[in-house]
Amino acid sequence: MLKKAGFVSAVAAGIMMVGGTAFAATGDTTGTPDPTFGDAYATFIEGGGALGYGAASLVAGAYTGVVLTPSLVAHSLEHHHR
Repeated sequence: MLKKAGFVSAVAAGIMMVGGTAFAATGDTTGTPDPTFGDAYATFIEGGGALGYGAASLVAGAYTGVVLTPSLVAHSLEHHHR
């Protein structure tokens, strides 16, 4: 039963992503100016910064969850049993 629920969730998420992209791309762009090189460069730099921040957050969270949590739990239990 759990495998079916996961499969159905994955299919639904995939359909939403494809459908959302298709609906978002149908907008009217007549009169929208093309971006300048400066705009594209600023967007690229901002996206790279966000990607770096996200990667650093992911690594820090994984380190905390995998490496530090067992010692934090053991330390907490040590204080509660005294």
